Amino acid sequence: MPEEHSQTIMAIDELQAIIQRCQILEEADFKGEDFNLFQVAGQKCLEDGYAAQLLEVIQNEKNKVIIKNMGWNLISPLVRCIFMYKQEDDKRESCLRILDQLAQLCNPKELFLGLLEQIEQSSGEQVCQTVMLLLQPLQTVLLKLQNKKAYSVGLSLAMIMNQLTPLPVPYTKQQIQEDKLGLCQCCNAVVDFAKPFVNEVVKNMEKSSEYNDMELKEELIKFCMKSLKYPLLTAQLEQLEGIEEHPFRHFATEIINILWNIRELIPLVFVPNKGKSPPWENPEFADIERKNSTDSLACLSYLVFVQHFGIECFPMVFSPSYLLLCNMTHIEVLLKRTEESVLSKGLDLFESCLLRMEDNSLLHPYLEFRVFINVPQDLVKIMTLCPMENMRKKSLNILQLFIDKFDTEGKYTLFRCLLKTSNHAGVEGYIIKNIKDQIHIALTKEYDNVWFTGHHLIPLLDLVLSLPEGAETDLLQNSDRIMASLNLLRYLVIKDCESDNQTGVWTTLGKIKQNFLKPLRVGLNMSKAHYEAEIKNKKENRKEAHSSNPVCSVTVSGEKMPAMTTGMQLQVLHSALFTFDLIESVLARVEELIEGKTKAVMEENS
Repeated sequence: MPEEHSQTIMAIDELQAIIQRCQILEEADFKGEDFNLFQVAGQKCLEDGYAAQLLEVIQNEKNKVIIKNMGWNLISPLVRCIFMYKQEDDKRESCLRILDQLAQLCNPKELFLGLLEQIEQSSGEQVCQTVMLLLQPLQTVLLKLQNKKAYSVGLSLAMIMNQLTPLPVPYTKQQIQEDKLGLCQCCNAVVDFAKPFVNEVVKNMEKSSEYNDMELKEELIKFCMKSLKYPLLTAQLEQLEGIEEHPFRHFATEIINILWNIRELIPLVFVPNKGKSPPWENPEFADIERKNSTDSLACLSYLVFVQHFGIECFPMVFSPSYLLLCNMTHIEVLLKRTEESVLSKGLDLFESCLLRMEDNSLLHPYLEFRVFINVPQDLVKIMTLCPMENMRKKSLNILQLFIDKFDTEGKYTLFRCLLKTSNHAGVEGYIIKNIKDQIHIALTKEYDNVWFTGHHLIPLLDLVLSLPEGAETDLLQNSDRIMASLNLLRYLVIKDCESDNQTGVWTTLGKIKQNFLKPLRVGLNMSKAHYEAEIKNKKENRKEAHSSNPVCSVTVSGEKMPAMTTGMQLQVLHSALFTFDLIESVLARVEELIEGKTKAVMEENS
């Protein structure tokens, strides 16, 4: 007889011997030594490929009590062998049947801990495979548990999600289709795993509201909140051509359905924006749950208001401005993130809320909510700092949408705030252009607009028609703002006659000259002289060393430029001079218009 065969027969014999000895014992008389011998012999049978024989032993009715008490010890070697026998269908099938039998026969409490231990010990590529393998037996065991069922369900779901969270979320169409680590498939399997417990909560809610039911409900809410943060917060959730059922869209639908079925969807979407905890949180919830809930609630709002998951459940009684108010905190949370997948959700949610509103319908008192000031400032940061051009452009478009929705006092307040806080000449130039547009509307429409004419406009003009550092201001760096200010002033001088003085520009002309026009003229002369000298210097240096093409650096607008040849530096310097010439030509035209109008008025008076 071959040695290997005899060893296996020995292992089976050992197992049978242990079982025969234990068959005559009462449950209470089983010793630790019996458990160890059973585990070693059972493991040997599995590893040597004799899972079919082990299955027979487990299925034997006489061994029911022994398997109930000792079977859970086989979970660890069983999981290893299932992965080991991937290519051997018969052996793998026997192992899977053993797993099913253990779920039916073993002590639920012992088997529950054994299954969780295997999930906890899984890592890397085996995480999803292990979770999907053990979900069914784990569900079977949990449904048998009576005491602490809610706690055990919560522990299982938390353990599973903690194991999945380190895995990268597939984002591109190709990654989602490949599902290399099995995350897409696994997430949807976990939702199916949770369904019997959801149904239990729903049935109990229909009957009464016992304490245990509330516990299980809270565990399910925690699971949904974790799922919203991972994987849904970073997942790509747009419809993808060629993917009939997008796995993450399916998962999102299921999570929304759970929240709806346990009557928590509407309370969570409309959590008060007053810094209070969500209504489902009791004092026992850990601080980390509260912190994590901000991301989860933001993702939930995105799913409902942008992707329209569960939107049919909502009564259509909320005003667009109230929906915006409810979502502004969520928008702020999303816009403060730097990941493209999360940032784009914030922009989409903000845009979706704004598009529901009519222009000029958002009342200025909303700006008393701090978040209504914070969010446009976040947009400015994205517009100026985000490395992705599409995000920068979208942020600018959404900022304009936001401006358009406010009433005139709201626009006025917002402009003042952004001019003081943006610290970016391009953004300031954009806001000044908006101010000019509002003044134009005020001067051409029949109804009174007190915010962009008369004494209210003067403080705004003081902000716009000034140089931050007088004649020492870096004109190149601030050219966008300066050009916008000059164009606004030119418009005011042309459009608003001195006799009407609707905008107050003629009243404050002395201050404008002192704070803006004169220092700008001095600054231009200084800057042009400096740059012309630099050009002359570079040309002379190039003549001296015409045989070589030296590489050196130049400083423009206080920033050191990358190493450039002299020719490249000259191009930069000439470009700066062109900008100064452009500013000077508009300045000259404004001065000419002011002088012409002032002269005409003096002649009329004389």
